[in-house]
Amino acid sequence: MARKKVNLAWISNDSTRRATFKKRRKGLMKKASELATLCDVRACVVVYAPGEAQAEVWPSPAEAARVLARFKSMPEMEQCKKMMNQEGFLRQRVAKAQEQLRKQERENRELETTLLMYDGLNSVAEGAGAGAVGRLRDLGIEDATSLAWMVEMKAKAVQERIDILKAQMHHAPSAAAGAATPPPRTLPRQSNSTKDRPTRWSRRIRRRSRPPWRHCSGRTEEMMLMQPYIETTMPWLDPYFPLN
Repeated sequence: MARKKVNLAWISNDSTRRATFKKRRKGLMKKASELATLCDVRACVVVYAPGEAQAEVWPSPAEAARVLARFKSMPEMEQCKKMMNQEGFLRQRVAKAQEQLRKQERENRELETTLLMYDGLNSVAEGAGAGAVGRLRDLGIEDATSLAWMVEMKAKAVQERIDILKAQMHHAPSAAAGAATPPPRTLPRQSNSTKDRPTRWSRRIRRRSRPPWRHCSGRTEEMMLMQPYIETTMPWLDPYFPLN
């Protein structure tokens, strides 16, 4: 269940005011202790209550005196840099509320202008042109200016969208044509010359040019002949230029 929002105003009832004071003072001391423990900062709280001769001090009068002495030793500009009293706090809250109010007024103004524009468009589309023109003629200078600005912004957005679609349609056919046309296929080069093809007699020479094999002591050893192998059936071979 959500907590009820407290009305920040002076409590007229004496007993309720005293009970609220004791409760809030205790909570303030607790928050100051948590702040000093969690963030490792030096802080003190001094509360003067009406009708009480002694002030409530946290954490102790000696520690509070040291913190106040350190604060007073700072330059005056540094002291007032982040200082805030009750009046300054209320002024800050009022300024924040006014900014939120101005923001909400701008949003409401924009919504009203948008509704007025759509109302005029619907009236023209339904055939009630004279009535729509009459309502537009009754607009004041502020409403007319806001409506003109809204129409200009909407027309600009529509034109930008049209330009984007035209650019996409312009690039789409060229991309489709490029994807449909396959690249030219490169066929391997075929040689028409017969000199690269091995013939029967060249294969025969290669087989006969291999070194003979000799079996010795149970193992095979490759023995290269010192003299080249010569085919006697081919007298045109030169014995001094053996085939490899």
